Amino acid sequence: MKIRQLSVFLENRPGQMKLPCRALADAGINVLAMTLADTEKFGILRFIVKDPAAAQQVLEKAGCIVKQTEVLAVQVDDRPGGLVKLLEIFEKANMTIEYMYAFNTNRPDGKATLAFRVEDPDAAIKA
Repeated sequence: MKIRQLSVFLENRPGQMKLPCRALADAGINVLAMTLADTEKFGILRFIVKDPAAAQQVLEKAGCIVKQTEVLAVQVDDRPGGLVKLLEIFEKANMTIEYMYAFNTNRPDGKATLAFRVEDPDAAIKA
């Protein structure tokens, strides 16, 4: 399933994650998943929230630079090798994964949800 993700661009220096996290907390917006990727000077803080449009407004009002992108949320078996079957499907379809991260793990149904950024989410769903 396709879901919306928010990316916040930050300087790579102490305390920068606090501003967007505080803004969302003060607005009562719960973060479902978060990942941080950094370079020497900048970082990209990525969020999954229930209402990305509201979260984007809150973050922009707080002075953050925000971009919304579409990612693919896929459930896999939460066991050793559970991800491999999905990766084989992506490989067979000649799909490159730009990045991915896990959220919603250790569920009672034995599934884990992973977020994937791929060039064509619709083609990935078909595959």
